[in-house]
Amino acid sequence: CRSPQERYYRNILGTTCDIHCQKGYELHGPQHLICQSNKSWSGKVFCKQKRCPTLSMPPNGGFKCVDGAYFNSRCEYYCSPGYQLKGDRVVQCMDNKAWSKRPASCVDMEPPRIQCPSVKEKIAEPNKLTSRVFWDTPEGQDTADGILTDVVLKGLPPGSYFSEGDHKIQYTVYDRAGNKKTCKFLVKVRVRRCGKLNTPDNGYIKCSGDGDNYGATCDFSCIGGYELQGSPARVCQYNLGWSGTEPTCTPMNINIGVRTAAALLDQFYEKRRLLIISTPTASNYFYRMQLGILQFQFHILTKGCLNEFQFFFFLKNFINFLQTDITYITLKTSIL
Repeated sequence: CRSPQERYYRNILGTTCDIHCQKGYELHGPQHLICQSNKSWSGKVFCKQKRCPTLSMPPNGGFKCVDGAYFNSRCEYYCSPGYQLKGDRVVQCMDNKAWSKRPASCVDMEPPRIQCPSVKEKIAEPNKLTSRVFWDTPEGQDTADGILTDVVLKGLPPGSYFSEGDHKIQYTVYDRAGNKKTCKFLVKVRVRRCGKLNTPDNGYIKCSGDGDNYGATCDFSCIGGYELQGSPARVCQYNLGWSGTEPTCTPMNINIGVRTAAALLDQFYEKRRLLIISTPTASNYFYRMQLGILQFQFHILTKGCLNEFQFFFFLKNFINFLQTDITYITLKTSIL
């Protein structure tokens, strides 16, 4: 028989040859051949390179192989943007026609992206302690399939009124794989303040707002027997200064050396805003007057109508009485 290739083997009639393949190859045909009388071997055989099962393409990824799925071939997995490889990156076809490792997969392990606005700082409007703040809602983006399942806001929404101070706003986005990403920023509301004003000695102060915020107005008044010198009202301005001048309450100086009741009334009205609301009538014998925000009434008992001299005499005594600290008056005066 013809001698096997590459080497010299016995090839006479009846010779038996055992056939083996190199590593990575498998035998196709009988394992034993016999030289027959017709000078031919009893069968035909060949060695074929071993092949591993075809790898499955991982979702959202793929693989590249050096020599397909044949023995000793190496395949390397990769994933699409936004996905990460789970398992061994490289597998190799082994002699047992199996891959060296389990097939890898691509999973979405990368959190989505979100960009918050920068710090939002606002100044409260005049005579207000809050400010309305707006911003664009941040848009998240998933790096894998682009789909977000939820956006959660922690804090007040845009367009809300924020009080003075710092307020933390937080947005959290989630993708379908459960990954999340959070961004934060601050809303800062500032109230411009001029500093508190002092209450004048022997006087009162009443302010709007917080008493020293931009746009606040403070009104001043004095107790009985004192008159206001300076600005009766001051406003906190944008430059953090108060308008007008600092008021003081000084002892009231009424000139009672005049000769007419009208002169007394005009003088007292100028200093204390004394108003005669009503005079006695046939059905009502009381005088009603208003001093600042205080109204009071008094009754003059006479033998007939008051003449100019009597009324002048009464006013002089009445003004002397008002030059004391009073808050409420119920007065009955008799002139006989």
